[in-house]
Amino acid sequence: MEAFIKIIFSCIFVAFLAIRWTSNFDAESLRGAKVLVTGSSKGIGEQMAYHYARFGAKIVITARSKDTLQKVVEKCLSLGAQEAFYIAADMSNESDLDRVVDFALKKLGGLDYLVLNHIGSTRVAMWDGDVEHAKWLMKINFFSYIQMAWKALPSLEKNKGSLVIVSSLAGKMPSPLTAPYVSTKSALNGFFGSLRHELAMKKSNVSISVCTLGLIDTETAMSKVKGKVNMPAYPATEAALNIIITGATRQPELFYPWFTYIWTLTKDWIPSFTDYVVQRSYNYNP
Repeated sequence: MEAFIKIIFSCIFVAFLAIRWTSNFDAESLRGAKVLVTGSSKGIGEQMAYHYARFGAKIVITARSKDTLQKVVEKCLSLGAQEAFYIAADMSNESDLDRVVDFALKKLGGLDYLVLNHIGSTRVAMWDGDVEHAKWLMKINFFSYIQMAWKALPSLEKNKGSLVIVSSLAGKMPSPLTAPYVSTKSALNGFFGSLRHELAMKKSNVSISVCTLGLIDTETAMSKVKGKVNMPAYPATEAALNIIITGATRQPELFYPWFTYIWTLTKDWIPSFTDYVVQRSYNYNP
């Protein structure tokens, strides 16, 4: 009962903050900002590119599909981006990772924001023992992030820049049917949480923002979870804007939707209840 009361009061408090809190976000701060966004041919990354464009930023986007990237760049320019470039790349290829950062540094003359958003494809299903797939997914969803972050850090340091990591609620509260994916997001949270402390201890100019997202209504996500989950999805364009504001205001964390933060508390306060809700949020018949 005591734990339940704590949760109720926490919900009320967070809801109050969500309603009353106003960000110190200054849209003008992004005018002319030099931004690299990965995984930006569709979904959240595409929406972030469009938001940055509306704010008048200078943008480099990357993903695998050259044709799709070209269309996104054209739209970014029509929306108000000062400059927009694309580079097709495979995030599982180590040489491509450095090539993308070098391209952005050359085209933009430095970086103010590195937004790491790309993910590899994985099934929503019981783990079948495929260790090789887990290794491959870790390479894209985790190791590529830390390699690109390290490559970009000198420029971000020079420009008092921000490193923005798009993660997931699954990285803080494991869910079924996504074991390889969950492991990659848990690794992101741990690594960049630790790196944030290290940068602060070194009096670095670089901020790190880790963005914890719930289920977002991207085409890819919706196709994978169709008929498998019983939970609402939230708009990609709104998630993208919240991510951008979090990076621009140098906040260490984002929870979107806001109540995902509550779920991260319940797993410690009332774990049996949380397990019950999580397991019944998925459709599975043995």
